[in-house]
Amino acid sequence: MSGLIHLVTENYKLLDTKQDDEVNSWLFMQSPIPVLTILACYLYFVLKLGPQWMSKRKPFEIQSILVGYNAYQVVFSIWLCCQAFHVEAFEYLVKNGCNQRLKNTEFETALHRGAWWYFFSKLVELLDTVFFVLRKKQSQVTFLHVYHHTITALFSWGYLKFLPGEQGVVIGFLNSLVHVVMYFYYMLAAMGPKYQKYLWWKKYMTWIQLTQFCIMLAYLVSIIVMDCKVPRALTFFFVGNVVIFLYLFSDFYRKAYKKPSNTDKKLIDTIKLLGNKILFTLE
Repeated sequence: MSGLIHLVTENYKLLDTKQDDEVNSWLFMQSPIPVLTILACYLYFVLKLGPQWMSKRKPFEIQSILVGYNAYQVVFSIWLCCQAFHVEAFEYLVKNGCNQRLKNTEFETALHRGAWWYFFSKLVELLDTVFFVLRKKQSQVTFLHVYHHTITALFSWGYLKFLPGEQGVVIGFLNSLVHVVMYFYYMLAAMGPKYQKYLWWKKYMTWIQLTQFCIMLAYLVSIIVMDCKVPRALTFFFVGNVVIFLYLFSDFYRKAYKKPSNTDKKLIDTIKLLGNKILFTLE
């Protein structure tokens, strides 16, 4: 119990001392109200207002917008990945990543700026769901999809505002790298039927995402095992969230791509046969 109290106290001190005047002056960073308002409007639109508004309307033809949007996401994700190499972040992490962070103004500034642009990208990505609604693809507005977009936008803000630890460099880099591949796929899909032959690797997108989460989890666990002098509260939060995503994406993959086994098929056939017999008896 005393260990838990000590952990909470130490991380509270970190939260209290991480306030940065420059960060607080940036867009959306002074108060949580703007980002909470954006997310509330997002959820209300994609879950209620949007579907109701589109119920008596034809799907919007926004192919050119989708191609442009996804192309932008590819370029922006590549740019985010490059920032880590531009400031030699990985070299710095190898030398100092498991020790108390040395005072390095250049690294601190790069970490904060990269975290803000990452947070900004999560706000832009909310348009993914809005486009589903406008195209009347409400079946794609799943719990996994909405939870993923909402939680990453909310906690990328909290990460930058309160606890911008070194762990975020690796997590953000991996996520942005996956988004390069993911949005490239979406761009091809939006370009029309003649590009469908290039989309044979659709199911491997989920494998790529699952691999990303496994690498993240291994990295975070290694930080805990080696007792690295980085914010532990942030590490534990990342671990919890990665585990949730692993479960949700694994469940999605199983439901979307895994073919029923012979036993499952026999069970389904038996159920259908029994159903037909019952209907025949009732008639």
